[in-house]
Amino acid sequence: MGLSYNVYLNSHKIYGCKNCKAHLANHEDIISRNFRGQHGKAYLFNSVVNVTSGDASERHMTTGRHIVRDITCRQCNETVGWKYDKAFEASEKYKEGKYILEAELLCNVT
Repeated sequence: MGLSYNVYLNSHKIYGCKNCKAHLANHEDIISRNFRGQHGKAYLFNSVVNVTSGDASERHMTTGRHIVRDITCRQCNETVGWKYDKAFEASEKYKEGKYILEAELLCNVT
């Protein structure tokens, strides 16, 4: 395995890891702000960068059963949210392949 380099985003508003300020997502990639995480308010993103995905696990959430993976900041290894791999409810399929970042674990980089 070679060196891993951080991706630096170019946008008017960038969300970063609260712990180390590594870039995680562009404001334009938010799909919804109407989510809740372990730490309160959370955002659904179309894509994120500079994260590592953990092992898949089944979780029963308020919207039903999902297969998800915790995602951690690649730079400091802090958990910042999760990725939806599979939704079992038809109405929740839009979440598959999308990411949740918890607001409490983020900072504004720009």
